[in-house]
Amino acid sequence: MSGPIPQSLLTAVAVATVFAVMFDLGLAIVPGEFRWVVARPALAAKALFSVLVAVPAIAWAVARALELPRPAEVGIVLMAISPGAPVALRRSLGAGGHRSFAPALQIAVAALAVVSMPLSISALDEYYGANATAAPAALARQVFVAQLLPLGLGILMRRLSLAGAEWLEPRLRRLAGALLVALLALVLIDVWKVVVDAGPRVVAAIVVITALALAVGHALAGPEPATRTATAISSGARNAGLALLVATLNAAAPAIVATVFAYLLVSAATIIPYVAWRRRVAAKAAGRA
Repeated sequence: MSGPIPQSLLTAVAVATVFAVMFDLGLAIVPGEFRWVVARPALAAKALFSVLVAVPAIAWAVARALELPRPAEVGIVLMAISPGAPVALRRSLGAGGHRSFAPALQIAVAALAVVSMPLSISALDEYYGANATAAPAALARQVFVAQLLPLGLGILMRRLSLAGAEWLEPRLRRLAGALLVALLALVLIDVWKVVVDAGPRVVAAIVVITALALAVGHALAGPEPATRTATAISSGARNAGLALLVATLNAAAPAIVATVFAYLLVSAATIIPYVAWRRRVAAKAAGRA
C-alpha cells in the first residue's frame, strides 16, 4: 500500500513528532509524583487490565459479531493488542487526566507491551491457526527509542536544570503541536482512500470498539474524574507504530495494513468527543476550586 506522500517524509515527520511530544511531556513530569500511583496499586492494576486485556477482548468480540472479512478482523485485533499510543499521554493531560497517574500509566503500558504483545500474538496464532511472531527485541527497541528515551530525557533535564526546562517547555510544546498538525495532514492526504475503501462495517466496528474501550477505561478507573480520563484515553488510543512493526515482520497482506491505518484515523476521530467532554468537566472542576 503506497499513498502520494513519500514514505521517507511521513516517517521523518512521525519520528520528529513523537520525539518532540514525549520530550515535552517529560519536561513537565516531576518523578516524585509517581509515589501517588505506587500508593494505589489496585487502581493501577484496573487501568492496566483495561488497556492490555479488556480492549483486545472487546475488539475480537466486535469483529466476530460483525462478521468482518478475515484481513479486516486481523488488522483490527492487531491494533487492539498494540497499546501505548505516544500521543495518548498528551491528549490525556490536555483533557484533564491526572498529572501523576497518566504519565505513570503511559510508562507502564509501554514497558508491558513488550511482554503483552508476544503473549497476545501467541494466543491469536492458536485461534487463527497462523504462525506469526512479535519479535520482543524489535518491540522493545521501538518502545524505548520512540517513547521512553525522549520522556526520560525530558525528566532528566527538568531535574538537572529546572530553569532550562521551564524555558524550553512552552517553546517545545508549540513545536510539538505544529508537528502534530503537519503529521495529521500528511496522514490524511496519504491514507484517506484507505478509510473510504475499508467499508461501513469496518468503520462501524472501529467506532464501536473505541467507544467501548473509552467506556470500560472510564468505568474501571473511578471515582476520581482525572484517573478516569487518563485510563479511558489510554484504553481508546492504540499504537499504530507497534501494529505496523508486527505487520511488517510477518509480511502481512496489504488489506491488513490498510485496516491498521483505517483504525488509526477512525479511532482518533472517535476519541475527540470524549476528550472535549473531559476538558469541560476539568474546566468546571477548576472553576469550582
